[in-house]
This record gives sequence, C-alpha cells and structure tokens, in this order.
Amino acid sequence: MTSGQFKPLPQVIMEMTPEQQQKLYENVMDILGSIEWTDVAQLMAIVTGSASLQQQVIAALLSYVHKELQAEVHYVD
Repeated sequence: MTSGQFKPLPQVIMEMTPEQQQKLYENVMDILGSIEWTDVAQLMAIVTGSASLQQQVIAALLSYVHKELQAEVHYVD
C-alpha cells in the first residue's frame, strides 16, 4: 500500500478500502467490545487509562497492518 514510502499509520488507515477499515474495526472491537462507553471521549479515557488495553489495541493494529497490508510499522515511544 505504501510502495516503499513512509506514511503515518493514520494516513494508511484513511487510505484503506471501506472493507479493510471494517475488518480492522472488527479486530479492535473484539478487544473493546465488552467495555461500556457512551462516546468516543469516554472510550479514549478508558483505553488511555489502561496499559493493558493500550497494548492490546496496538497489537491488533500492528498485526492487521502486517498481515493484511504486508506493511512494516516503525515507531518510537
């Protein structure tokens, strides 16, 4: 998808097909599905407040990008 060029992960996600975005959404919701939240701000607070949830969501994103898009992700903490 990136043709050897660097692209930020949010940009890669925005450029994915609706079907790819839906599959990624389903993968992430498998992790977050049991959490009760009323809006995105509350969900963000819940996820950012839990190192475990953060790690699970990041792992799902990286796994999807690697397996489905055959792309490498390089990031710095």
